[in-house]
Amino acid sequence: MPPFRWPKSVPAVALVAWVGSLAIAAVGSGCASAESVEARSPRSYAESAQREYERAVKALTDRNWELVDPLFNEVRRKYPYSRYARLAELRMADADYEQESFAEAIAGYKAFVREYPNDAEVPYARFRIAKAQYQSVSQSLLLPPLEERDLGTVNDALETITDYLEDFPQSEHAEELRYMLEVVVGLLARHELYVARYYLREDRFEAAEARVRHALEVLPESGLEPEALVLLGEIHLRQKRRDEAREAFARVLAEHPDSPFTVPARNHLARLGESVGTLRIPSQKAKPEAVTR
Repeated sequence: MPPFRWPKSVPAVALVAWVGSLAIAAVGSGCASAESVEARSPRSYAESAQREYERAVKALTDRNWELVDPLFNEVRRKYPYSRYARLAELRMADADYEQESFAEAIAGYKAFVREYPNDAEVPYARFRIAKAQYQSVSQSLLLPPLEERDLGTVNDALETITDYLEDFPQSEHAEELRYMLEVVVGLLARHELYVARYYLREDRFEAAEARVRHALEVLPESGLEPEALVLLGEIHLRQKRRDEAREAFARVLAEHPDSPFTVPARNHLARLGESVGTLRIPSQKAKPEAVTR
């Protein structure tokens, strides 16, 4: 190939201008590279990540849902090696929670715990999982009767709340979680009594008794103990086990003297020929301290 020759028609001044433009371009390129390096210096990188993260947090605080995900995703895309990328994932789950998209929020929090198990925000993420599951249970109360539906969500909430309280007993959220646990345990106990009554109507006495005992022994502190004891006594009456029926009714009077269920308990005892004034009531039994899963 013949060497390139500048056309004779091009004046020398144009040649000088062309060479000069190349030099300027080279210098400009060098400056751009320098600026890029400077922009990616550790301090500037972190400051930029923080600035954009805070902008996204403001959108979350303002409940500007159209901007929240795009802004947090931008933080994750541009600053993947910064702590703010992790926090952006957590805040996106918060946004789902605040919009009552609890299934999406739970998935986001679980992903954070799974991917960053040693992060300082893991306790917070686990608390939010428990709270989102509890909120899902609360929402489901507006649907058909709980006794007739799948209890998977309730059992998930029970496990998550119990595990959290075992791992973080001194958490600032412990009191709130104990209240949530009481509600969830009550729902599960109510289901057990519902099924027990169904079995009793079908004359399946052993199955009915097993359900009631599960509510009493495995789901303590449900608030349904007096009702469960009366039902247990009624099952024993159907089985002709009068002494055990008498003991169940007597426990209602001894352990729950202020319960409305003392009324049916006293009536059953009267029909059994017992005088409540002379009745020998068994001593109160200790209750399990924790839910057994």
